[in-house]
Amino acid sequence: MSIIAYMFEIVLLIWFFGCIVTYRLGNVLLVEGMGIKSAEFGMLVVYAASILLRVVLPQVGNWFVLSVLVVWLVVQYFCHWHFTIFGATPEKIRGYNQCFEGSLCIVPRRADRLIPDFYHIVLHVLIVLNLVLLWCAF
Repeated sequence: MSIIAYMFEIVLLIWFFGCIVTYRLGNVLLVEGMGIKSAEFGMLVVYAASILLRVVLPQVGNWFVLSVLVVWLVVQYFCHWHFTIFGATPEKIRGYNQCFEGSLCIVPRRADRLIPDFYHIVLHVLIVLNLVLLWCAF
């Protein structure tokens, strides 16, 4: 089980790297990269360091990765899904839709709910999957 957990940690790391550089599938924008001077880059470094710690010192690293993933999931929930579930102000929805305007959406955007784009849906699924796999590896 542990090797599968490591593989999905790397998949998540590579997927999240899209927040630093821009990912496209042909002409379709998956995510616009924010560069190394962004909060996303800080999170990428923390997550990569936690994976490295897990490899070097598994007893400590497992808990560190778990903590990073839980905090990351909570942040993602309050940045995306909270507003999807409970709604948001028109300004919040407009700002979110403008920020991710060109990105691929598999669920149509709405005026009354914040709808995460494809990149963020996959990101959140990978975070949850990594949490489950790590928990099973304990």
